[in-house]
Amino acid sequence: MAPLAARQAFLDWLTGERRASPETVEAYGRDIADLLAFLGTHQGGEPDLAALQLADLRAFLAHRAAEGIGNSSRARQLSAIKTFLRFLVRRHGLAPLPLGGLTGPRRKPPVPRALTESQARTATTDSFEDSPALAARNQALFTLLYGCGLRISEALALDMRDAPKAGQGLRVLGKGQKERVVPVLPAVEGAVAEWLRHRSPAGPNDPLFTGAKGGRLAATVAQRALQDLRRATGLPEHATPHSLRHSFATHLLGGGADLRAIQELLGHASLSTTQRYTAVDQAGLLDTWRRAHPRAD
Repeated sequence: MAPLAARQAFLDWLTGERRASPETVEAYGRDIADLLAFLGTHQGGEPDLAALQLADLRAFLAHRAAEGIGNSSRARQLSAIKTFLRFLVRRHGLAPLPLGGLTGPRRKPPVPRALTESQARTATTDSFEDSPALAARNQALFTLLYGCGLRISEALALDMRDAPKAGQGLRVLGKGQKERVVPVLPAVEGAVAEWLRHRSPAGPNDPLFTGAKGGRLAATVAQRALQDLRRATGLPEHATPHSLRHSFATHLLGGGADLRAIQELLGHASLSTTQRYTAVDQAGLLDTWRRAHPRAD
C-alpha cells in the first residue's frame, strides 16, 4: 500500500472503528505525516513502509530531538507510530517489527501546580453559594483537602464516624488500600463542624459529605463547585481539589517540613514522588529572587 493511502486508511480506522476524537485523529495524522516526510528524505525517495527498520524509527526520534521537540511530544509521536504500524500489520499484511524493543524518551512527571497561601485561603473560606448548607459543605471539604493533604477520593470516602477532630489523628484509606493517619488542625474541625450543623441527622456509617439527594457526594460535583468558585473569585485555572493537596505539601515544604514526613502525610509509596514538590519550592524561590534582586534583569 502506498504510504499516503496507508495513512488515510489508518485515520479512517481511527475515526470509524476506534471512534477516536477529532483531536486525536488530527494529532495522529500529523505524527504519521511527520514520519513519512522524514522517511522520504531518509530513504531517498517515496517512503517504503515494507522496508522500515527499527533503526529508521530511532533515526526519526533522534531527528525530532535535534529539532527541539520535547520528550513528551516525541513519546506521543512514537505511540502514534506504533499504533499505525500495528494497524498495517493486522489489516494490510505489513511484516511485523519488534516494536517492544523500541522505547521512547521518558516523560518527566509534571511539576505539581500549587496555589499561593492567599489563594488557598480564598478557596477554603470564600463562597458563591446561595445556600448556607452548600457553602458550609464546600468550605468544609476544601478546608479538609488543604488542611490534611487528602486526595478528593479519600475525603469523599469518609463516613460520619470519621469526622475529623483536632488533636486526634484522622485515619485515611489511600491508594492500594494503604492506611495512614494524618493530624487535624482546629480550622479543619471547625469547618466540618459548621457543615454538620446544616447536614441532616445521620448514623455513623453514613457519608460525611453528601450531595443534593442525600447520597455520597460525587467528585465531579466537588470539582464543579471549585470551578464555579474559581470563576467567581478570580482564582487561577489550576485551582482544583487536587491542587489543594499540592498546596498542602508545597506550603509544608516551604515552612521547613521534612520531606520524609510529607511523604508519610501524603501517603506516597515512593519518596521520589514527594520530591517533585522540591521543584515547586525552588521555582517559588527563583521567582522571589527575580522579583526582589536588583540585578535580576
